[in-house]
Amino acid sequence: MYGKSLARIVLLLGVQLTALWQIAAVEIYTSRVLEAVNGTDVRLKCTFSSFAPVGDALTVTWNFRPQDGGPEQFVFYYHVNPFKPMSGRFKDRVVWDGNPERFDVSIMLWKLQFDDNGTYTCQVKNPPDVDGLIGEIRLSVVQTVRFSEIYFLALAIGSACALMVIIVIVVVLFQHFRKKRWAERAQKVVEIKSKEEERLNQGKKVAVYLEDTD
Repeated sequence: MYGKSLARIVLLLGVQLTALWQIAAVEIYTSRVLEAVNGTDVRLKCTFSSFAPVGDALTVTWNFRPQDGGPEQFVFYYHVNPFKPMSGRFKDRVVWDGNPERFDVSIMLWKLQFDDNGTYTCQVKNPPDVDGLIGEIRLSVVQTVRFSEIYFLALAIGSACALMVIIVIVVVLFQHFRKKRWAERAQKVVEIKSKEEERLNQGKKVAVYLEDTD
């Protein structure tokens, strides 16, 4: 009986310790997948949440795993101040673009190259929160950005709006020219009636003149 009670206590403590570990663990948030054009600059966004307040003990480590394999490479390090790489492929190409007070530990990567394809990892430690998953961003450097469904949707909506504007303009112009044509016809009818009345008046005058001469 005592053995069962002890087992229950151990199990309960294990569950509580697991819950406390999840609460204390640093959580990392990234875009996971990113596409950028060769030769441009790109922001590798990484944010986090932590149970402990952010202080001077916070450290951020960025590393890179090439797409074609090979050893992991150092990209950037932050501890109170940013530390740029002094050598390697990322020298003079990466700068700090984060704000730890806003839980942002992002970096900027300049002048993208095709061999920058790969996975960038973002690790944050905020003692006593030092555990947690490492954030990853899989970067694809392309010649031109492919159109996504959102771009196609925006293009379709824009085309539909442009078509509607063209139809409205055509209808307005048609109504304008139609009214103008009716006005011209009405003017011609008025002119014809005026000429007929003048002829009738002249004929009457001639008839009266002839009668007077007789």
